[in-house]
Order: sequence, then structure tokens, then C-alpha cells
Amino acid sequence: MKALVFGVRPEPLDGPDDALTHSPVALRQVADPGLLHDDWVITRPRLTGICGSDSKQILLDFGEGDADNAMAAFCSFPQVMGHEVVADVVQLGPKARGLEVGQRVVLCPACQDGDYSLCWSFCDGDIKPGIHTGVSADVTGGYAELMPAHDSMLFPVPDSVPDELAVFADPFSVSLHAITRHPPPRSGRVLVYGAGSLGLCALTILRALYPDVAVAVVARFEAQAELARRFGAAIVLAHEPRLAVIEELVAWGGGRLWQPLQGLPMAYPGAVDVVYDTVGKPETFEVGVRVLAARGTLVKAGVHAPGRWEWSPLYFKEISWVGSNAFGVEEVDGRRRHAIEHYLELVVDGRIDLRPMLTHTFRLDQWRDAFLAIANQGDSGAVKVAFDQR
Repeated sequence: MKALVFGVRPEPLDGPDDALTHSPVALRQVADPGLLHDDWVITRPRLTGICGSDSKQILLDFGEGDADNAMAAFCSFPQVMGHEVVADVVQLGPKARGLEVGQRVVLCPACQDGDYSLCWSFCDGDIKPGIHTGVSADVTGGYAELMPAHDSMLFPVPDSVPDELAVFADPFSVSLHAITRHPPPRSGRVLVYGAGSLGLCALTILRALYPDVAVAVVARFEAQAELARRFGAAIVLAHEPRLAVIEELVAWGGGRLWQPLQGLPMAYPGAVDVVYDTVGKPETFEVGVRVLAARGTLVKAGVHAPGRWEWSPLYFKEISWVGSNAFGVEEVDGRRRHAIEHYLELVVDGRIDLRPMLTHTFRLDQWRDAFLAIANQGDSGAVKVAFDQR
């Protein structure tokens, strides 16, 4: 089969150097995946979204300080990436249950207790290490013509849900996990830092499930800002200069600013109850803790390289700084269900429509164009980019 493989010699480049020149990725012919066990299935991807962490990996955009990243222990190479997948089932293992050949499905992780992102067995067993599909050398992802999956990892998609909505099941669920585990207070004010897929999904979740909460959004690109306004943000701020971000948030939320000897001012009392940071950079954390109320919560949902930041507001305002990884069984409207089940139900009920976020699609052999659209979002207007293999 044809697959986009990471961890191999880069493809020769005929033109000038670009953001992908030195990335160890190439479109290759590889062996078709087999059934890893009798209860696994083989699927054929239809539409596969490019995750923010995938694009950072392929564009080598994690920064120079990431050599000691502990997560490197939980993946294996070479790998076929891609986990935001809508696919058709094409082969069933003899012990696979709950699925039929020809059925349209979306992909998710699976584990017994519902805390899938905290599984103890990512490196155990006879499958090479990986925290999810697309980061294991054995469990190839959706950037390919075929993809294996365990029967419990696939959720049937209702006929009324088009591929262009189903493809958002994964990023929506990631943001749902961050919000349901760390919900905003009633009639509170929150900041969504970043307006890519995770940030815009977070905004739609907050507007749908917490309509009395006011939401501010920081967006880097105009295409993102337009969608944030369309999806109901109370205010949308440019990401720079950071001083203006702090001043505007304090003016919006009613806090009070105090200027130190140098650097950014701090709001005390703060203007924001929860910050959902989908960027995860030192620069965004520094803004988040400065605008948060005392005993507010800074939720780290974005992935980036480690770095130093001025975090004295953490202890002074007794802020909770928490991580949020992936998703699992979540509680929505008093019901505990898998996050993807919540998503599909909200879509069917007409409470969520993320289709405007899917701005660009490419064939798999146009993979370089796809990642360059992401690398140059300011010019391309890309928000969510996907590989279309239908």
C-alpha cells in the first residue's frame, strides 16, 4: 500500500529548501497491514485530519529543547502517522465483534476503565510501543491506504453525519476531556488560548454545554479569528503584543493590573476563572497566569517543547496548573459515555457543526502541499487540513 512514513530518509527535493526539506518523512510503498490479533480489523481511510502534534512532528517544530522529552519512550519508528480518521471497514478478524465490512467508522483509543490516556500498558505486549494509532511502528495510522485497528477502537458513524463532520471526532473529544475534567464556574469567564482545531472545538463545547459562561479567544491568524467570532466568542484577541492581550482581558473581565519592575503586568484580582491553553508555550503560560483569578485553573492541552517561563503568579495566586491528555469516558449533561459518542450525538442533534473548520483537503500524494499549507497558515488561511482518500 501507499503510506506517508515518518522516520525514514527524506524524499529528494527538486525545488528550493522549505519547512520540510530535512524532515525524515517520505511517501513509500509498504506492505499492507495484517490483523495484529484475531479481534482486530482492517479499515480503509476516507478522510484523515492532520493533528497539530502531527504537523509539529513532521515540520520539526517542537523546538531545540525537546531532546529529553519523556514521551519518546512511548512511541516507535518508523511510523505511519494519522489518528483523526474516518474509514470503512474492509476486513474483520475471526474474533472481531460489533462491526461489519463496509461500515463507516471513526477511530479512538480503548482501555477498560475509561481513562484511556492514562493506560499503564503502552509499551507492554507484542505490539511495538505507542500511545495511540499512528505512533507505533506496528499500528500504522491514517496517512495510508489501509489501517489496522482493534474492534473496540472503532465507533460506527450515523448515516446522517458526513465525513466532513466525523473527521472532527478526535480533536473535539480532546477538548471535551479538558473541559469536562476542569469545567468553568457558572456564569464565569474563561480564556481559550489558541484558535486552531483544539481551541475552536473548545469554544464550541463551551457555547453548547456552558451557555452562561463568557468566552474570550486568542487567535494567531485572521482565518482562525473569523471562525472564533462565528462560533460565538465574546471577544477575540490577536496573539501579539502580549501586553495588549493582558490589558484587553482585564478590561473585559474587570480585574486590576499591577506593574512590576520590568516585564508583563499581573492582574490582581484576576479577570479569568479558567484558561484552556491549546498552544502550550512559555509565552502563553505567562499571559494565562497573569490574567487568572486567585485559585483559578490553567489547563495545558497544547503540546510544545519545554521552556523557561516566569511562573511566580502560580504560587502567589494559588493557581492550579493541570495537564489534559487525549480523552476517554466523559460526563456530559449528567451522562457518562465515551467522548466520541457524545460528539456524534451532539452533531446528530444539531448542537455542534464544525464543518467550517475544514478549510483544506489534499490527496495523500500531495502531502507536501498539505503540510506547507499548515506551515504558512497566515497566507493559506488553513485551519484544519485533511487527507481526502475517497
